[in-house]
Order: sequence, then C-alpha cells, then structure tokens
Amino acid sequence: FLMLACGLEQFGVYWPLFVLIFYVVSPIPHFIAKRIGNDSDAASSACRELAYFFTTGIVVSAFGMPIILARISVIAWGACGLVLAGNAVIFLTILGFFLVFGRSDDFSWEQW
Repeated sequence: FLMLACGLEQFGVYWPLFVLIFYVVSPIPHFIAKRIGNDSDAASSACRELAYFFTTGIVVSAFGMPIILARISVIAWGACGLVLAGNAVIFLTILGFFLVFGRSDDFSWEQW
C-alpha cells in the first residue's frame, strides 16, 4: 500500500516513504525494555510501561503524519488512505510477530 501511495502516477510524490522511519523505530523501545527489565515474574514494570508509552507515541505519529501531509496538500487524500492502510498492515504484522515470538517458551525467535 505504501509503495502504491508513492508510485501511482496520479499521486506522484514520495513524501509518504518517511513512514518507513516509524516502522524501523517502533520495536526499539520494546527491545530495550526487554533487555533492561529481565524480571518477567512481575505483572508490570516501569521500564515496560515506558516502552509501551514510547511505542504508542511512535505508532500514533505514523498514523498522524500522512494525515497532516494530506491536510496541508503535500500529498493527495488517496495517497493518505493507502498509507494508512499500509500502516495498519505493517503494525498488525509487527504486533503479531511479538505476540507469537515474544513468549518465553520453546518456540522463540531467539533460537534462530
């Protein structure tokens, strides 16, 4: 969806590609919190909650940036819709990855 928002001839601008930065940065707070806070027994920790807060800010910014760009007429509203659809797909994929591979059981991404 993101490539369509940039590559289709009627839209013709590549500003939506800046959303890629949010895709790369969004898992970083989780990795840092997981590395620092090894107390998996606790129901909640301040480090984990801070990581959730930063991740939420990054995800909201990724959805807000194309809306702001469309509002000030830098990109077309059709491109904005495609970027928002792409954001939903990517962030649900990242969430699914962490739900499947984030548990500490025998089937973990750390063994790969």
